[in-house]
Amino acid sequence: MIRKLSLALLAVSLSIAFGGGEAFARRKAPAAKPATPAKAEAVPKSVPAPGGGKALELGKFGDWGAYSTQGAKGKVCYALAQPKNREPGTLKRDPGYLFISTRPAEGVRGEVSFIFGFPLKEGSSDSSAQAGAESFELVTKGENAWVANAAKEPQLIEAMRKSAKLLIKAPSKKGNETMDTYLLSGLSQALDRVKKECP
Repeated sequence: MIRKLSLALLAVSLSIAFGGGEAFARRKAPAAKPATPAKAEAVPKSVPAPGGGKALELGKFGDWGAYSTQGAKGKVCYALAQPKNREPGTLKRDPGYLFISTRPAEGVRGEVSFIFGFPLKEGSSDSSAQAGAESFELVTKGENAWVANAAKEPQLIEAMRKSAKLLIKAPSKKGNETMDTYLLSGLSQALDRVKKECP
């Protein structure tokens, strides 16, 4: 429940930063572009913070950024990236994000969560995260996803540290097969900075 609430707050923050008067998840996508894989900036220019607070940039490292904010229960630190490629390129969607969050006051460290920017087919059997040769099952709800077995989050993060990219596969609610590709250059440095800020 805490995991779902945490990502819900992140989604609200994203709506404030990017969405204007409409909820983030309901924003209209830009007009259709040629059928090439969609691309996004690795680190957004305007970075939201959990709970709608102000994000403090701790540093940018390759394709990743490290940030902190003051949450209701204490300091929150997180590494953040956006997918470099999104397939199929013709699928309309809002921006996607990958958060690796630490909330010391709640005893939470290295929580991996995804925002896809479109409604997902709920369930876990068809969604996965692959880093190198290792694959991890995801559980989805709404536009969000988490590692199905939270105990495997450290294993996923370690696999990401050793890999060049992370492939996230998840079917949309309408049945479209989608894949987001995150580049992992700078991840280790971003996580090390997060750990230093939120030990």
